[in-house]
Amino acid sequence: MLCLCYWGTDFLLLRTNMAALRRSIACLNFFRSTAASVLNSRKPLRHRIVRLRDVTRTSLVSLSVGSGLSAVPFMQQVENLSHESLIRSASSMVTDSANTYLSQTTQALVDSITQYSKALHTLISLQRRYLASLEKLSTAEEDAIWQVIIAQRVEVGDRLDECNRFESNWINAVNLCEMAAEAAYNTGAEHASVTAKTNLQVAKVQVEEVRQISVDAERKLTETQAEEIQRMAEYAFLESGSDDVHEAYHRED
Repeated sequence: MLCLCYWGTDFLLLRTNMAALRRSIACLNFFRSTAASVLNSRKPLRHRIVRLRDVTRTSLVSLSVGSGLSAVPFMQQVENLSHESLIRSASSMVTDSANTYLSQTTQALVDSITQYSKALHTLISLQRRYLASLEKLSTAEEDAIWQVIIAQRVEVGDRLDECNRFESNWINAVNLCEMAAEAAYNTGAEHASVTAKTNLQVAKVQVEEVRQISVDAERKLTETQAEEIQRMAEYAFLESGSDDVHEAYHRED
């Protein structure tokens, strides 16, 4: 009976020890698996850290190289922001605006003078046709032609007023462009100054060409009007002479 008691006690102790051993083994396996997981998770992390360091290093090298290449132009741009450079840039902008103003006013003046010359030639043509058929026209036809001539003379006057208005704008543009060219030259913007002077020369040549055409038309109109006065005087003299002859004939009767 006593042996059975001892055997039972040993069996219980053995079971207790086995349970403790199993728990120890489970704990050991848990720590081993945990350690393996940690080691396995650290390896990619370490690689990722190394790759991140490599990428960072590459980016820094690229940034350093890029900064080295652009450092000099950037510093030059900063250094160029001086008072002289800003004034030179401003004078170039003023010159560009003056060139645009000159171009627009030149085109307007050229077009207006061209239209004025056309109006003059139309008036000349009308007056010459009137003089050519002076002795063949009836009173009604003569009045109708004179109405057309008077209307054309009004057109010529309107075109001349338009020329004078655009010429005033063009003269202002020429003066402004000359001042802008001088200012650009004084500030060191030689290219802008040369461009403005070239545009001035071209504009003056264009205006002078169309002016010569209008001057020729005005001269022809003056000649036509002088011829008209002479023909009208001769026609009036002939008319009065025929009346005198007709009156003398009736007196003789």
